[in-house]
Amino acid sequence: MRISADQALAWRLQRHFLTGARADRVDQVVERLIAVPATPTGSGDPELSIRVRLEPDPGAGMVAAALADGRLIKTFSFRGATHLMTPEQAAVHLAVRCAGRQWELTSWRTHYRLQPDDWPALRAVVRERACSPATWAELAEAVAAEPRFAHLEPEFTGENWTLLKPFMWQGDLCFGPSVDRVVTFQALASNPHWPGLMPLREAGPRAVLAYLDGYGPATAAHLQYWLGGGLSGGRRRIDGWLDQVRPQLTEVHVDGRPALVGSEHLDELRATATDPRTLLLPGYDQWVVGAGTADESIVPPALRPAATKGVGLVLVGGRAVGTWKRSKAGIEVDWGGDGEAPIDALRVAGERLGAAKVTVAA
Repeated sequence: MRISADQALAWRLQRHFLTGARADRVDQVVERLIAVPATPTGSGDPELSIRVRLEPDPGAGMVAAALADGRLIKTFSFRGATHLMTPEQAAVHLAVRCAGRQWELTSWRTHYRLQPDDWPALRAVVRERACSPATWAELAEAVAAEPRFAHLEPEFTGENWTLLKPFMWQGDLCFGPSVDRVVTFQALASNPHWPGLMPLREAGPRAVLAYLDGYGPATAAHLQYWLGGGLSGGRRRIDGWLDQVRPQLTEVHVDGRPALVGSEHLDELRATATDPRTLLLPGYDQWVVGAGTADESIVPPALRPAATKGVGLVLVGGRAVGTWKRSKAGIEVDWGGDGEAPIDALRVAGERLGAAKVTVAA
């Protein structure tokens, strides 16, 4: 099957709830995108990235509400950063993140004086203390109370994030609610929506399908970027998972280049019309991050430095053609597309971000 790159992007825009029908729940957006960066950085705004995909706009506080009732969790996942995820997607992708078993490396065993068979007992101590939200100091106290782990107390009192990450990767902890701006952690088992970490043999193929469901049509290289570079899944493992699910996939040719998509989506993809709509997206939006800034079908080389720094991007038909930033008056666009800037379309896009006014830089 042959399709154009414009058609492929138009279908993906719909899958991202950026065109066509929008989502009506916060967790529906995060589930489709797999993971959304949790911390505002530069022009990146996780809550805004979710809100532009929702109808009606639920207003401020939607992420906090979803975290409070367990429909979302905040955890360490892709590229060592904190992300918002649904419990179901976390169960899949954290299993992939565990595949490398970093805590068993010689450097870890030497530095932390922990052997692989020490971890189950240590994890149990941490989980038990975090059955209700616990601070760093409270985790340190619980660890110090166990003689075999007492030497780790300074790591917890010193807020060693590197040591903490494997507890999140293995499904023991996630971030809890902040108390007077103090970070807390809570056991994932206390979340009624948490299904438990999925066995890797099941999680790997599921992760491949989840990516193609949200970011297809995509190549094997995209999967290596997402699951390898993002979660350290391991090249051979990822290739093996892809081989397992190939019977559920179809190869399509996007402007002559082979790519993969779930076979269940073929009719929908074939029927999708190109959509040259103008959109404004916050920095580090998953539309860009999910494909990677090196994907020139979305980010041209001239705009890659801006995309990498998390500058807000102007899209036309899914492709970045310029940047935008907040100003006192509203939003200021640096237009780089063909012809004059479509001011009416930019105003509509700005309204979706809550901006009362959009201007184009001279």
